[in-house]
Amino acid sequence: MADFIKNIIGGNKASDTPAASADSDFADFANAPPPEPAAFQSASGGAPFGSAAPTGLPYTKWYNIHERYGLKDFRAEGIILAIIAVIFTLHFIGTKLNRTKAKAWIKAHASILAGEFAIVGFGGVPQADQDPEKMLKAKSLFEYATYATGRQNVAFMDVKLSLIKRFNPIMTLIETAMSFFLDSFTAPEDYIEAVIYPFDGKEAQIVPALPGGTELRSKDSKSSFDGFVFAVVNKDRMKQLRDERYDLSITFTKDNAKLPIWTTVMSESAEITDTLLTNELASAITKAGDLFDYLIISDQPVDKPKKMDETIPRKRLYLRYRLPSSNNYDDLAPLFAYFVRISDHLASSAHFRPEVLRKVKAVRDENVKQIQKIAEEEKAEERAAERDRAKKAKRDAELNALDAKAQKKYLEKEREKEIRKSSKRQTMRA
Repeated sequence: MADFIKNIIGGNKASDTPAASADSDFADFANAPPPEPAAFQSASGGAPFGSAAPTGLPYTKWYNIHERYGLKDFRAEGIILAIIAVIFTLHFIGTKLNRTKAKAWIKAHASILAGEFAIVGFGGVPQADQDPEKMLKAKSLFEYATYATGRQNVAFMDVKLSLIKRFNPIMTLIETAMSFFLDSFTAPEDYIEAVIYPFDGKEAQIVPALPGGTELRSKDSKSSFDGFVFAVVNKDRMKQLRDERYDLSITFTKDNAKLPIWTTVMSESAEITDTLLTNELASAITKAGDLFDYLIISDQPVDKPKKMDETIPRKRLYLRYRLPSSNNYDDLAPLFAYFVRISDHLASSAHFRPEVLRKVKAVRDENVKQIQKIAEEEKAEERAAERDRAKKAKRDAELNALDAKAQKKYLEKEREKEIRKSSKRQTMRA
């Protein structure tokens, strides 16, 4: 106790030896000398770290990427880059082939278009010595289109080129394989489809009026012609066209001696066939060969009409043929030229006897009657539904106006009435 008090008041001198720490487990390390780095002999035989030689890290392969990795470590990346290179190469080659095929078609037909129409292409301005490639416009990598207007008896013409997706061979192979198993899939092919919209006597409504233009229009330049359906089709396409197009479904099919054996005529009347199937047309189809698909003259819609507005005649001329792989159009150009000029033949010759038109009109009237019958049935159903809704609303209003006891009596009367009606039906059936 005396020592404790002396320590407090400073009676004793500090001992020369330090007192033991409360944490005596580390007492052995208290007076340990500070650590010194051990000398290291470098791989190149240099001096140790403690000497005057420059210091540095040891040489290992970890610091040389060309020694750590080899080509085998980048095998997956190499495969990916190779696949990307193949895809881009096929895309570039396929796109270029499609562009070359489209240019070959427009070059072969540019003289026909420029000679028959005032404006060809989407520029909208007549040009002398227009570049054929500027007449064509790329809508996509496999679709090209052109437009022509400014011709007697023709309001305008649309031409569309649909080509094989050569830039995507995998999709082309899939579509080709599907065409072997499903009739709804057609094998990929290069083809052109042209559609002519004739004036049909409506020049005054379509062509904008010009000062003094009324005097320039002669009375003999009428472009109207009778409405009918006439087609020359490839027999390989006949069934598909009859199923897909309403206008051809109302025709009858008959072979013609003027045409090759692989084509047939689909017409509404023999007199119409004799008037339109000229020797020039038959010669052009024969020269085109089996690349020819169809030539259709129709005033009926492609899809079956479901409303009365859709039965209004709209005259159109259709031509479709496949493109040759050789890009040689010497045999197909006459067919296209005749198609462009066929509107002149229609305006001058497609006016038939009343007996022929009565037969044609009889088929149209029958279809119109069916549409009217369906429309009347739909209206009757709508009127019946409206009456039921009004009756139900009246019954709900009467029921809500009654108290609970009266509502119960009202519902019982309804049930009794339904039971009597059902019993009457059973008695009548018996």
